[in-house]
Amino acid sequence: MNARRRAHPRPRSRSAWLDTRRRLYVVVVVMGLATFALVARAVQLQLIDKAFYQQQGDARFVREMPIATSRGAVFDRHGEPLAVSSPVESIWANPQELLQHAERLPELAQALGIGLDSLTQRLAQRADKEFVYLRRHLNPDAAADILALKIPGVASQREFRRFYPMGEAMAHILGFTNIDDQGQEGLELAFDEWLTGKPGAKRVIRDLHGRIVENVDLIRPAAPGRDLTLSIDRRIQYLANRELKTALLEHGASSGSVVVLDVASGEVLAMVNQPSYNPNAREAVEQGAYRNRAVTDVFEPGSVIKPFTVVAALETGKFRPDSVIDTTPGTLPLAGHVIRDVRNFGRVDLTRLLTKSSNVAATKLALEMSNEHLHDVLRRFGFGEATGIGFPGESAGVLPSPRGWGVLHKATISYGYGLSSTALQLAQAYAVLGNDGVLAPPTFIRDARNPPRQVIDPQLARTLLGMLETVTGAEGTAQRANVVGFRTAGKTGTSRMASAGGYEKRYISVFAGLLPASDPRFSVVVVINDPTGRDYYGGLVAAPVFSRMMEGALRVMDVPPDDVEGLLAAVPANARRAPPARAEANLPQEAEAVPDAFAGGALR
Repeated sequence: MNARRRAHPRPRSRSAWLDTRRRLYVVVVVMGLATFALVARAVQLQLIDKAFYQQQGDARFVREMPIATSRGAVFDRHGEPLAVSSPVESIWANPQELLQHAERLPELAQALGIGLDSLTQRLAQRADKEFVYLRRHLNPDAAADILALKIPGVASQREFRRFYPMGEAMAHILGFTNIDDQGQEGLELAFDEWLTGKPGAKRVIRDLHGRIVENVDLIRPAAPGRDLTLSIDRRIQYLANRELKTALLEHGASSGSVVVLDVASGEVLAMVNQPSYNPNAREAVEQGAYRNRAVTDVFEPGSVIKPFTVVAALETGKFRPDSVIDTTPGTLPLAGHVIRDVRNFGRVDLTRLLTKSSNVAATKLALEMSNEHLHDVLRRFGFGEATGIGFPGESAGVLPSPRGWGVLHKATISYGYGLSSTALQLAQAYAVLGNDGVLAPPTFIRDARNPPRQVIDPQLARTLLGMLETVTGAEGTAQRANVVGFRTAGKTGTSRMASAGGYEKRYISVFAGLLPASDPRFSVVVVINDPTGRDYYGGLVAAPVFSRMMEGALRVMDVPPDDVEGLLAAVPANARRAPPARAEANLPQEAEAVPDAFAGGALR
């Protein structure tokens, strides 16, 4: 009986069956709700909140990276590079990530070549940031060695660094850029907007180590900077820099400048200053070393102004080139002071006035014309106003209003005191004499023709040019300015340096020249400040720089000689460069004495 019951169990009650069914129903409902919730959540994530979560994901893995672009190159007139940008790598880090691996910091500091304390402090100060530069402008190979260490949070970025092949010879013209490739001085500053490129941007995906694993999107392409072609001839620039440095060492001078202009176009072919600096080096130098003295520094030019006094006199119609002026006895009392020549030149015409550089004769010319006329002539030649060359910090010089001139002030202006000029202004003014009276505004840009203007009558300019040839002749003050085989026109100047207490026994030696004089192509000004040797006259200090520099420049520019007889009669070069015997007759007879009125700095 019992066995039968075990073989045939009693059927379950209806209530138990219903209970099981309810449980199954609940499970199905719960699973259905869970499935619905999952589907709803998926719809929310994939459709409704997709943008939000995409943004959150991008914030963790997608970065917008800049695309570096190069600054425009600068070339000389023949296409030779003067300033170029070279690709470099800069090492950067995510401080938040790198500080989590502090045990790698000593290794990183050694690779970077910086102190561990300095690195730790820099990271700690920027612990809340995601970007900090560690070393900038590294050689790409050096940067690759650092990245090969695979230190978490350390990465590199492409940048560009500026290089200047001519170094100090072009420093004052070009200037330099800072570490962010922004122009700081010179033409790099003046043309910064032109030269600067526009960086691009792209989106990338980075892995946990900051490495780029995928380029997602190009936001904007990089646009390189525009190139700039200057009027500078690097060969003449080199020659000018070499000869100027040599002169400063030879005469113990403190500084100097040279400017070479193309007479017809006004293009600057060379402009150098000494002392200079190396724009490739990032070491700090004295602020004054950055100054382009040829454009920013003014000085009283002395006797190089006399040709313009002669121009003014000839324009009045009261004088002709052969008009005679009596300078006897070599002094001229005026307004309680005495104007002096270095010796008594006796009766001189206007040509001999320039040949011997007579202060007395220049003063007598000035006294025969109105203040306004002399001022107008000087202003027309560009004195007292900026040349408009566009160089940062250009000085306009000083040309006082004629209403304030007393008789003594007017006299001293006639031979180069009481007004001031830059070397560039002087070169511009002399270029007018070599360009048939036309002033072509100077420019650093090749083929940038600024509107010229007629300053004086062409015949008058040619007359002055002929007069200035005598200055480099056998009786002139600039015999050492001659270049064998070429006719040379020019004028020497020697002025005292002004100070707060008056004029010192320190000098500025100047020579301004034009050649070939038969058809001038070059206007050149040489300025030597404070020569401390026994020579200080412009004819002995500045004129030889002109001669040596232009001898090479004319050769590299392939300018044919215009003095064939002189070329055939020339002695060998080594003898030609030997200084002449220091007999009194061979010394430049140029005025350097300053009127008594300037002993205390007074101008009347």
